[in-house]
Amino acid sequence: MAKIKFIWFLAFWGAFGFFPWQIALAEAGEGGDGAVICQPGVYLQAPDDCLALGPSAVLTDLARQGYAYPPLPLPAAKPEDALNAVPYLYYKITEPYTNTYGSLQAAMEKNGALRQIGPGEFMYVTYIGVEETQRGTYFLLPSGEWMPGDGSRVSVPVFQGLEFFATPKNAFGWVIFGAEVRPTPGYGANVPALRSLPKYSIVQVYETLLVEGEEWYLIGPGEWMEGRQVAVVNPAGSPPTGVSNGRWIDVNLAEQTMAVYDQNELVFATVIASGIEPYWTRPGLFQIYKMKETEDMSGSFEADRSDFYYLERVPWTMYFDKARAIHGAYWRYGLGYPQSHGCVNMSVGDSAWLFRWAKEGDWVHVYDPSGLTPDDPALYSDGGA
Repeated sequence: MAKIKFIWFLAFWGAFGFFPWQIALAEAGEGGDGAVICQPGVYLQAPDDCLALGPSAVLTDLARQGYAYPPLPLPAAKPEDALNAVPYLYYKITEPYTNTYGSLQAAMEKNGALRQIGPGEFMYVTYIGVEETQRGTYFLLPSGEWMPGDGSRVSVPVFQGLEFFATPKNAFGWVIFGAEVRPTPGYGANVPALRSLPKYSIVQVYETLLVEGEEWYLIGPGEWMEGRQVAVVNPAGSPPTGVSNGRWIDVNLAEQTMAVYDQNELVFATVIASGIEPYWTRPGLFQIYKMKETEDMSGSFEADRSDFYYLERVPWTMYFDKARAIHGAYWRYGLGYPQSHGCVNMSVGDSAWLFRWAKEGDWVHVYDPSGLTPDDPALYSDGGA
């Protein structure tokens, strides 16, 4: 045990480049005036009876950046796993279109089609049964119709944000793609990366620097990540103008994150996918006007309907701006960048959490701190999934 403590002692001070014998030399001072080095700690105000040098200077500098050593964990936890469950089986149609039939035999013979789904490039249905035959695989739909297996079964992606017990003092975020942690901000220094963080790793952000036009985040002592690799939440200090009850949903289009506030305190945060150009999610202050546990969505925006989409049983839908809604997206295998037709897409588990928390009339604040999302109403249609 004594050996372990000694190794930890060396590792702690060695991380900052200071060791006890260096402190002893510093105490002597070049002038031999007998000045005393302060005990290692944080000194935000210069003490009168000692010199806040060595490790204290490092710890104090980190404290000014909002970093405590050892680092404090976020006051948060992942929500319960049960929120990820959906009582539906989903199927992706990968052919341009498919037909449905009144019986398995009719489907096998492709005789007497009841209806056609498509043509389109983005189509998902639900099914309740599967029949394997010598002619192929056929799916029984909830309507009683049969459909040939012209696609692939869907494994619903599992991702969950964080449920908060208190508002953190600093920013935090999720790594969107596997990203390098570097010892200095920027790529100019010819030094190797310290390590790599996998997708959706959670990091805390203590300082932001602009290097060659790009933001870099300090995520730990001597650890930097490029800002484009992280979807960040900056906890709000006050509610948006127009929100008087301390209860709202923040949708940050620049960061592709959502933060939920109750009594002016952060209670939930996660990564989202908003509308892609030219189907932006419209900035503004809105209210949830309708909530549905499941919703079928379909539509197109092009005159030739080449962008037709068809989505059955979209879970946990909360409409807030015409046809634009917050909802679960069982088809999204990556979040953190714009992809939708204007809706705010979330993981199924996160949308279940929000649906359980929200109620009609709750505020939804959509904003883009980068200023890149247009605010001209003439550019916006009613929106879509």
